[in-house]
Amino acid sequence: MKKAWSGNLITQIMVAFAIAIIVGIIAGTSAETVKPLGDLFLRLIKFIIVPLVLASLVTGVSSTGDVRKLGRMGGKTIAYYLVTTALAVILGLIIASLMSPGAGLELKPEEAKVEAKETPGIIDTLLAIIPTNPFAALVQGDMLPIIFFAIFLGIGISLAGEKARTVQLFFEQFAEVMYKITGIVMRFAPIGVFGLVAPIVGKYGLSVLLPLSKVILGVAIGCLLHAAIVYSLSVKLFAGMKPLQFFKGIAPAGMKPLQFFKGIAPAGMIAFSTSSSSGTLPITIQNVESNLGVSKRVSSFVLPLGATINMDGTALYQGVCALFVAQFYGIDLSFAQLLTIVLTATLASIGTAGVPGAGLIMLTMVLTSVGLPLEGMALIAGVDRILDMFRTSVNVIGDASAAVVVASSEGELEQSVHV
Repeated sequence: MKKAWSGNLITQIMVAFAIAIIVGIIAGTSAETVKPLGDLFLRLIKFIIVPLVLASLVTGVSSTGDVRKLGRMGGKTIAYYLVTTALAVILGLIIASLMSPGAGLELKPEEAKVEAKETPGIIDTLLAIIPTNPFAALVQGDMLPIIFFAIFLGIGISLAGEKARTVQLFFEQFAEVMYKITGIVMRFAPIGVFGLVAPIVGKYGLSVLLPLSKVILGVAIGCLLHAAIVYSLSVKLFAGMKPLQFFKGIAPAGMKPLQFFKGIAPAGMIAFSTSSSSGTLPITIQNVESNLGVSKRVSSFVLPLGATINMDGTALYQGVCALFVAQFYGIDLSFAQLLTIVLTATLASIGTAGVPGAGLIMLTMVLTSVGLPLEGMALIAGVDRILDMFRTSVNVIGDASAAVVVASSEGELEQSVHV
């Protein structure tokens, strides 16, 4: 155990995760006593999100020097996110059709605690991106307006040229400071994971999990398949990066070949523990740059945007849960209704916050769009926290795959990193 704990960050997080599961099983609800450790880690993460995103994004955009190149990179990023999100919903519907998680299930739905929310229109969603007060957006942590402000600030610095050199230098140095602070926070990751996972394991017993085991299994299988198929093919075909490496390859002295899933594993496990794409963002940026060879210019643009609008895991969850509710109530969905679920889940992901529980709000939009009973959402609510862990991991890994693909297309991806 001591040897494992002295290893790299991935090993430390895995050990902490295993210990948390054991403690949760043994201690039961008493595991809540370690929850403050998880809360502390979350607060540390949240405290660096806004300044890190602002500094890194301004630096990345201002260093581009070409507005047309920035627009091209943005188009690639959004297109990638929309396509993979749509594929995720379709995969979720297929898995739910094959597994039939709601068929023959006898549960008494309780009153839903989450109110229905209408799907925001495209115009409203786009207008909400533009902040009327950028400083208010910074204070509130409203990510899309912050990204908009940072992009335009970076463009302004780039257009001003030498006259804005002092401002550019400030943000470059500020970004470096935030990277160092992120490294310090990451040292507490194993302790934070333990404090987050143990109470969850202690809270949810078999009495809650067994009746809905098919839903949990369906979402878990879907998330694994989406990562194994879509992301593996994307990084391999579009970036030439190995998803995994089972045999040691030949690399130059002092260098090691890149492996996608190994490189993003720490961020994936933090996402699993925190259930927050936005909360995991600092770790995602660090992993993508240090482990996957993506340039700071690309990572600072693609990843903050992905943490806000890319919800592959959540979209897959929508597909599984929507069909689960339909099967539970004995409602047959037409092809047009299935297509509506795909479109609604894809578009709704743009306006969904990357915070714990946001997927449940998004589910109300999907159910409403095809006329399914909102009462069915109460069936999911009991195990939503567990489902949230799976889908958030996929969201974060999807962000990383986009960064790798876009970086490769822009010629800003290293094929190996220094040992």
